[in-house]
Amino acid sequence: MQVYLLCCAYSGSSVDLETEAGSTGSTVHPRDNKSGPYLCTVCHKRFRTRRVLADHRNTHIGVNAYQCTQCAKRFSSRQILRQHMNIHSGKYQCTECMKCFDSNYALALHRRSHSGQKPFECIVCLKQFARLSHLAHHDRIHSGEKPYKCHVCDKAFRWSGGLTVHASMHTTDKPYKCRVCDKAFRLRTSRNKHMRIHTGEKPFECTVCGRRFTQSHHYLSHSRIHSGEKPYKCHVCYKAFTRSGDLNTHMRAHTGDYPYKCGVCGKGFPRCKELNIHMRVHTGERPFECTVCGRRFTQSVHLDNHSRIHSGEKPYRCRVCDRAFRQRGGLTIHMKLHTDPYKCRVCDKVFTHPSGLKYHVKIHTAEKPCKCLMCDKCFKRPCDLRLHKRYVHSNQRPCECSYCGKTFKNNATLKIHVNIHTGAKPYSCRQCSSSFIWQSQLSAHMMASHNEGTVLTCDFCQKKYTHSGNFNRHVLQHNAVKPYVCSECPKRFCAAVDLKQHQSVHSDFKQFCCGKCGKYFKNKRSVVHHFDKCTDRLGIIGVFNSHAS
Repeated sequence: MQVYLLCCAYSGSSVDLETEAGSTGSTVHPRDNKSGPYLCTVCHKRFRTRRVLADHRNTHIGVNAYQCTQCAKRFSSRQILRQHMNIHSGKYQCTECMKCFDSNYALALHRRSHSGQKPFECIVCLKQFARLSHLAHHDRIHSGEKPYKCHVCDKAFRWSGGLTVHASMHTTDKPYKCRVCDKAFRLRTSRNKHMRIHTGEKPFECTVCGRRFTQSHHYLSHSRIHSGEKPYKCHVCYKAFTRSGDLNTHMRAHTGDYPYKCGVCGKGFPRCKELNIHMRVHTGERPFECTVCGRRFTQSVHLDNHSRIHSGEKPYRCRVCDRAFRQRGGLTIHMKLHTDPYKCRVCDKVFTHPSGLKYHVKIHTAEKPCKCLMCDKCFKRPCDLRLHKRYVHSNQRPCECSYCGKTFKNNATLKIHVNIHTGAKPYSCRQCSSSFIWQSQLSAHMMASHNEGTVLTCDFCQKKYTHSGNFNRHVLQHNAVKPYVCSECPKRFCAAVDLKQHQSVHSDFKQFCCGKCGKYFKNKRSVVHHFDKCTDRLGIIGVFNSHAS
């Protein structure tokens, strides 16, 4: 027997490609069941010709010597290149979508996507698959088999692709670089997916709502929102998830494993992505900017939710009552009204949380256990008492406008005020080009111009209202009904707020405080007028203008 030895470089060492030829004939390789005298000593696979063996050698040393003349794609063997050329020639073309494939087998598998044929069924959960390989991969979810093990850290995976991605974590080499922003990646697939950010390509479209995605697994996870499918279940608490990654993260809550630690504050996180987002708290980075009002966010999902304020989009719709929501969390809370509501026994009003029902019941009992020690006013909830102390009795105004120096008691009011200086109008009409500073302005516009929104019409004068409180107060004026009577004098009022303002006449108590000079007033209107004069007298505006210049 003649033995021919060929050598090539392989991971820093030599690879022997052994060729055996003799009069006794060739041996049968047990792996591929094909006879051949040419033996690869790396994987012990045999081949019939020297040329095929040489092409096979390229798979071990990473050489792609054969280039396609049509798309410049490279391959390790002539056979794979010839098969690839079938795509350009259109030899195997789908008659439904005109997509081309490299083999008749690949075309046959593709046709199942049009016909919906899924001949392979899981005997455990009865889920069906178009390919036998997909069923084999799925079976490992039930069996727990993880045959692909990392030789560095012994971590195991169900699929070879998972091991390939994981193995790249043990090396700092990032050979695949983006041609637009020079960002580097360990895997070619990661680079290709990243390129869609620059091209704007979103090839995966939801057939239900039309939303498009850059990656197939994002589309798959989204489709389960419509189907309600949650195939991944926790064996400890039986909570179900739409994605396996969410289940793996959830399991760390039971094990207490939080492997990703913040180097600044030491806080642990179950996923690397959550650690990266947390680090922006320390760095102050807000990379996602709203193109309408310029507001910046730490996460893209927060920007998406915020953008719906401008567009008016409400993609999450209740299947029972057709009510729509901007965020998925709002729909989740709302669905509890239909599934397992907390209902008041007196008025049948329903709530999504037991605490809401608890405080609502106090309306019927007139119970107000939280009492203010400064003015003896009572409240149903402790949070209402805290807000009352902060807004009424405290003169602290920690939120200051950088444009005019005006101060506010909370950041939300400051943000609305700043829009006056910047000219930002974050609330846009989805029917026309009009935009507004306040949400109430947008609601009024939608009703007046486009006849959208909840409209309450007065039967007496046909005046329209969007808020039930204003509508009820207006109707009382027509009926000459004044149910709110002053306890000190016979004067009557249509609204409780008017009675409350009137009662300050009979009292010397001054509950409203100026945040600049500390002076107290009987009613809120007086302190608002005073505050403008106070800031001018103290020279606040002049100070800030000189500072800006």
